[in-house]
Amino acid sequence: MIDLEKNPDFLNSFLQYSLTYKNKSSESVNQYNSDLTMFLRYIKYRFQLSNEKELTNIVIKDFTLEQLSRIKPEDIKMFVSYLSINRKCGPATCARKISTIRIFFKYLTVTEKLLKENPAQYLETPKLNKRLPKYLTESESFKLLDVSYSDDNNQNKTRDFAIITLFLNCGLRLSELVGINISDIKFDEKRMTVIGKGNKERTIYLNDSCINAIKDYLKDRPKEGVKKDNKNSDKALFLSSYRQRISKRTVENIVSKELARAGLDTTKYSTHKLRHTAATLMYQKGHVDIRTLKELLGHESISTTEIYTHVANEQIKNAIDNNPISKFKPEKN
Repeated sequence: MIDLEKNPDFLNSFLQYSLTYKNKSSESVNQYNSDLTMFLRYIKYRFQLSNEKELTNIVIKDFTLEQLSRIKPEDIKMFVSYLSINRKCGPATCARKISTIRIFFKYLTVTEKLLKENPAQYLETPKLNKRLPKYLTESESFKLLDVSYSDDNNQNKTRDFAIITLFLNCGLRLSELVGINISDIKFDEKRMTVIGKGNKERTIYLNDSCINAIKDYLKDRPKEGVKKDNKNSDKALFLSSYRQRISKRTVENIVSKELARAGLDTTKYSTHKLRHTAATLMYQKGHVDIRTLKELLGHESISTTEIYTHVANEQIKNAIDNNPISKFKPEKN
């Protein structure tokens, strides 16, 4: 929760603009606030605007636009060095904070014209090593579904099976799954709507496996005593044992439990890896083209989706490496 009383007015205006006009999620805005609070604290320390030695104790409420206008590109670069050396932040974390600072200064210079110069305009982002997504194989996916479906000792069997089924078939994000309302599902049209990143709505088409799993669960879904709260639990598809909208943590625990029962590594796989699994299998086995996959997953940029083509390329490389003929070594005379 953001404490607006601790922020200067220009920071609160930026956060409100991001939430209202840019349609950023509350999680993204919270992250903006965290990143920029750390940045402004560092600048006050660097400019000797505070006697505090601990950054976490530095107050930024009194930070002025005049002080902000004194920031140069080298000050931001020193902040990134501080993150890397003192805070042990990796390239991905540094890249995210640089992105936040870029967006912030663009807002101040272009949108609101509160500053004349943008010190972050030509700031470079640390090079990231692209890591191929981890995912279940086709046989591992079937095994996970099988153990979930056959768990007769689980009183929430139909619910948990429906959750696993939707993850593996639709490539949903965790937040999208917990946010599903019953009214979002159109059974006669075999589709549902979900709210993705940036509160963007998209359509997910449901195959027979998804439809059947959801219908089976709805027969068992509690009908009495469901809480009417600020989470709209009475409208939610998936409910917890407390008869309220299921939480992200509960879903993560369900997935972890089912993965363990299937004999799969719970330190290697997670809800997000099930999303990767759905995308990878659709691309490799379902021959779904990359642009269709982009829309299905709700990616803003095609470059995000292209990681699944890299997975395919890696498999091609492995196929060549695993050719038994590759083991041939000519004898030296």
